[in-house]
Amino acid sequence: MEMGICYGGVPTKIHNNTMGIRGYDFIEFYSGAGKMFAYWHAKAMGLDIVAYKGPETGHRDRMSFLLASESNPNFKIVITSALQPETYDIHSFLNRHGDGVKRWTVEVDNVEVTYAKALKNGAIPVKDPYKLEDKDGYVDMAAIRLYDDCEINFVNYDNYKGLFQPGFEKPHFDWNIERNDTGLKGIDHIVGNVNINEMDYWASYINKSLDFETFVDFGPGDISTQYSALISKVVRSKDDIIKNPINEPYDGLKRSQIEEYIMQYHGSGIQHIAILTTDIITTVSNLRKNGVEFLDPPPNSYYEDIASKDFGLTEDIKELQKNNILIDVEGKGYLLQIFTKPIGDRPTFFYEIIQRRKGASGFGQGNFQALFEAIEVDQAKRGNLDK
Repeated sequence: MEMGICYGGVPTKIHNNTMGIRGYDFIEFYSGAGKMFAYWHAKAMGLDIVAYKGPETGHRDRMSFLLASESNPNFKIVITSALQPETYDIHSFLNRHGDGVKRWTVEVDNVEVTYAKALKNGAIPVKDPYKLEDKDGYVDMAAIRLYDDCEINFVNYDNYKGLFQPGFEKPHFDWNIERNDTGLKGIDHIVGNVNINEMDYWASYINKSLDFETFVDFGPGDISTQYSALISKVVRSKDDIIKNPINEPYDGLKRSQIEEYIMQYHGSGIQHIAILTTDIITTVSNLRKNGVEFLDPPPNSYYEDIASKDFGLTEDIKELQKNNILIDVEGKGYLLQIFTKPIGDRPTFFYEIIQRRKGASGFGQGNFQALFEAIEVDQAKRGNLDK
């Protein structure tokens, strides 16, 4: 990847919403071992470390790594860790939640305008609009609250010509990591897990604050297995460039994946991020070669049932089965998806890899049974399935 490219900038998709939101920008993890966490993302996910902030760049309280996809530089992940005991914002998050997503960021036309509208609509302020400046210009940012300790950040790079943000420079190291190209394109959606009786509150909060709408509402009985269940709402911007499902536990015979997450994360937060690809078979195959672990496969009968349907499947179903990729038929379209195992020490955050075909816009409802049964196998191994 060309290291001189600016990783701020306007996404290519045209937006049409009242808040001036252009699209997802970066997500930021807080990690207890940022360098190792960044190395894993570079090696396993096939991302490039394109910028760095730390002692070598004049910042002594924390270290941050910017990783981006060679296939799409607008897909960005920031990984941050504390370097001093006094870096309380990071330590307090990690002490409670472990490694996880602290904030997701959207690029906007005007930070002050978007922030003011959000507050007028009822958003809870975290940080008023501010500027980060250096010789290459300035970046505008602001933040509102999301879930327990998470944030939604607004950012604008229009007046900045540097690499990413002030304080970030080209890496002062060359890890020379051998890995396979994964072809990851960008964020499709971000999923939050919340405590009982919080889903309606957070869906209403996001819809009102950002002028979003509820796109899908899964009620009792829509998402369940023999043992566990959940309810879910999907909120989205009205131009569909931002999509955020919100899950809440629902009573079942055993502990659901949402209950396990809340128990291990100690609160509400970001459960997983779905990343787009245009060739899921190659992407998943190369992720496996890079060391990414995925959930156990569904039974053979799952693929026999898919093969019996006539919906214009482009991919070779044998290759999909070989890679344990799930298929959900949706009207005239379909989506392909697969879920990693939790990537950290706690069984909390994981990734989803997704490909949409022929205009499919759903979230794989037809795969919920197979997916949750696979998750329950892992829960049982951890001893977290029984209540």
